[in-house]
Amino acid sequence: MGGTLAEQAAALFGITLTPAQEAQFARYAEELAAWNRHTNLTAITEPKAVQVRHFLDSLSIVRAVPMTPGLRLIDVGTGAGFPGLPLRIAFPHIHVTLMEATGKKVAFLDHVIAQLGLTGTQTVHARAEDAGHLPQHRAAYDVVVARAVARLPALAEYLLPLAKVGGCCIAMKGATAAEEVRDAARAIDLLGGRFNRIESLTLPDVEETHHLVIIDKVAHTPRTYPRQAGTPTRKPL
Repeated sequence: MGGTLAEQAAALFGITLTPAQEAQFARYAEELAAWNRHTNLTAITEPKAVQVRHFLDSLSIVRAVPMTPGLRLIDVGTGAGFPGLPLRIAFPHIHVTLMEATGKKVAFLDHVIAQLGLTGTQTVHARAEDAGHLPQHRAAYDVVVARAVARLPALAEYLLPLAKVGGCCIAMKGATAAEEVRDAARAIDLLGGRFNRIESLTLPDVEETHHLVIIDKVAHTPRTYPRQAGTPTRKPL
């Protein structure tokens, strides 16, 4: 399946991109390539691969939750901005927070936000274990997303404290999705979550199936979580 980003986004996800939005994606790709020459942002640099594995992959979140006006979304461990920035470009009526612990990556994100004129978009230079205790972030978001951050038993502790009751967390996973859900069952329950479903999809010219693990936030996360930085990964619940 070839075609422009707009054609593929429409065919796969029913997303309509204006010429102005297509131009923003093109500028984003240019800045990513330019910065990647001196800052390690991504191993994926070929333009078609960026379009599919970064942009379309990010937009696949719409399979899990509708991007309704005013929705507050936080992308934890966003790296070079995926999936949060593509979602914000495609859906200018949502509010996006990009959380990243590496300063050089935050500098890139701030640069792209300024270059593209993306209002309603902010960066947070922090680890999820710390931000999860800050009043402006704890239980503050309708949707909490993460891609390639950690296995789900640890990841649940990063994500669930940030979601408001009635919101959801979405973990973007590969072949281990179902196994990770089983391993994380205790953590999800303890942190106020409830497993909803796994949404599976394939992207053009990508062999492996992508999985969106959807966890609903059904109760408040106990105050003791998240534990201090590093602990969730070393000692998963």
